[in-house]
Order: sequence, then C-alpha cells, then structure tokens
Amino acid sequence: MIFFGFPKVVSRSFCNFVNMSKSALVILAPGAEEMEFIIAADVLRRAGIKVTVAGLNDAEPVKCSRDVQILPDTSLSKVSSDKFDVVVLPGGLGGSNAMGESSLVGDILKSQESGGGLIAAICAAPTVLAKHGIASGKSLTSYPSMKPQLVDKYSYVDDKNVVQDGNLITSRGPGTAYEFALKIAEELAGKPKVQEVAKGLLVAYN
Repeated sequence: MIFFGFPKVVSRSFCNFVNMSKSALVILAPGAEEMEFIIAADVLRRAGIKVTVAGLNDAEPVKCSRDVQILPDTSLSKVSSDKFDVVVLPGGLGGSNAMGESSLVGDILKSQESGGGLIAAICAAPTVLAKHGIASGKSLTSYPSMKPQLVDKYSYVDDKNVVQDGNLITSRGPGTAYEFALKIAEELAGKPKVQEVAKGLLVAYN
C-alpha cells in the first residue's frame, strides 16, 4: 500500500513546503490509473505546490486499476468547499466512470470553472468533464478510445500529448503523464521551477 502523505523528516525540499502558496486537489477514485495519479501528485509536490489527495468515497485505501492500493490524505466530502488553484482528474476507466457519476465531483468542477480555476484531466478523465458539462467547446485531448465521447462537445486534438485551452489542461495517457504534470506545475509555479524539477527527474521539458 502506498501512503501519500508528506514525509515526516526535513529534506532539501523543505523550503518548498513552507513556501507553498499554490494548491492542488487530486481526486482519487477506485479504478484510477496509478501512474497518472502518482506522477501528477509527485511532480506537483516537487514543484512546491500543496497537494491534497482526496478519496472520492472516503479516506480509506483506494484500489487502483492495477491493484495498487493508495491511501488518500482525506475524503473528497471534507474538502469539497475548499478552494484550490487546480483540480486534477487522473484517468483510468473505472476511476473516470466513478467521477462521472458523482454529483459531488460535478459540483466541485462547476465551482472551479465558474471561479476561473484551473482544471486538468488525463486519459479517460476528460469524459468526466463531458458528463458534468464542463468546458464545452474548448480544445482538448484524451486517450484515443475516448474520442467518440468527446468529439461532439469539444474541439478534439489528435496530434498533441498535452493540450491547454485557457484554464483547461488535458492529456492522453500514462506515457504523457510527466508532460501533463509538468504543464500543470508550470502554470502554478512558473517555468524556471518546472525546468528545475524536470532536470532532477531526468525528464526533457522545454
């Protein structure tokens, strides 16, 4: 089981933790894609962003798409009225379906959109946006097999790993998760910080 809380020891990234001014909500639903979730949460924390991992149903361990169990920081209901600079939706078909059926997720996304906050979704998760009527007409991308569910409501992009249209960031799948997470981090922490994080990860980022 993966525990995703903050480390108890002081590390060289301590200065990032004490200076966090930006915040992210990452929603963790049963059946989420592990790589997409972990890479997003980890990269954002490395960039000095305060990340809250909220379990869709409760704060109990969540079984993801490949049977990895992850312990969220809290339940989504406990932070649903809090304000975040970005709401992140990891993919995974099971997790995306669960988020698409959740009225609480819909309310959070509508509030985030109306307040001009950033929304980020990867893989199958852009279908959550469609189900809740979020960002209609904007440019986005997704896992290729999700395209039929999106093409009538959005300007679908086939040839980019990450697509940003205003306050919406979308991406295609596990192999594009680093680009996705770094793009979110760039919006919140700035390009110099993201280049520093990417260098430490040995990930190319322009």
